[in-house]
Amino acid sequence: MSPLPCPYHVVLGITHTSTRTLGHLVAGAGCIALTYVCYRKLSSCCSAEATAVSDSKDEERKDGTVGVRSTASSGAVKGGGPAIYESARAVQEYLCFHFLRDLMPYDCGPKNALDFTKRMADLCKKHAGQTRLALDLGCAVGASAFELSKHYQEVVGLDFSHAFIEAAKDMQRGKKQTITIQEEGDNFVDKVVTLPKGANPQRITFTQGDACKLPATHFGPFDCILCGNLLCRLPDPDALLKRLPSLVNPSGIVVFVSPYSWLEEYTPKDKWYGGYLDKAGKPVDSATTLKSKMKSLGFSLVEEEQMPFLIREHARKFQLGFSHATVWRKKA
Repeated sequence: MSPLPCPYHVVLGITHTSTRTLGHLVAGAGCIALTYVCYRKLSSCCSAEATAVSDSKDEERKDGTVGVRSTASSGAVKGGGPAIYESARAVQEYLCFHFLRDLMPYDCGPKNALDFTKRMADLCKKHAGQTRLALDLGCAVGASAFELSKHYQEVVGLDFSHAFIEAAKDMQRGKKQTITIQEEGDNFVDKVVTLPKGANPQRITFTQGDACKLPATHFGPFDCILCGNLLCRLPDPDALLKRLPSLVNPSGIVVFVSPYSWLEEYTPKDKWYGGYLDKAGKPVDSATTLKSKMKSLGFSLVEEEQMPFLIREHARKFQLGFSHATVWRKKA
């Protein structure tokens, strides 16, 4: 399969069928629906076919999360916004996303999209100067903070979701959890997820908070700040960026990883960094805007790369995203 342009979200369905299905590629609002079609009599998948997928309907589920949409659903839907990340379904899906070892069991699947939280932490370590204190902003259920704890003496993990922080603390205390994930329809299975090997949970402090309203005192400064898939979920991204110079030590780093999936249910449109037309009718690009703002704040770009990630909805349906990773060093 030819690589798709980044950044895109892709909905992957692994379909088991005896006939080849003709698909259609549908692109819109930065989202592509794509179906992988396999042959019953072949051991490997055929070429990727694309088909439109609709995720707008809420689902009734056996695990008690009635009417709650999946975090892997694409586009704006009634009932979305930050409240999604307080749901039991979101917690289960993110524990799966962050900690499940066999997240992608298919040989034809995008294996380079696995270990997302480890790859983010490794990128931080690659450019680290001092390794005393790191901040994981938007830490979700905590895997990236656990990965950072391999490299930093102290780590603060902060997320807006109370449910995510409680799940991270549960992982920190118990070092494993049993999660219930959807296989097919009303069928669910239990899986045990564990901490990453080499993690130092005693080095981490998890706290609920708002990345746009970080404490003015007794917070930082940090040698590294990781913002993983956070920027386009903030109500006011500028509020965070303006705090960065006072939060980062001289020669410290900030790492942004974002798919730039702007939605008005999270961020008012007048605060988007891209994804719209300017007054002259020209497209505004999020990466360009972010680079301009960070340079104006006294940071230098030291590396950028594309960073794929994979979120499971059920056994044969995944969200494949391509985040744009940029590493910034504060000028001494």
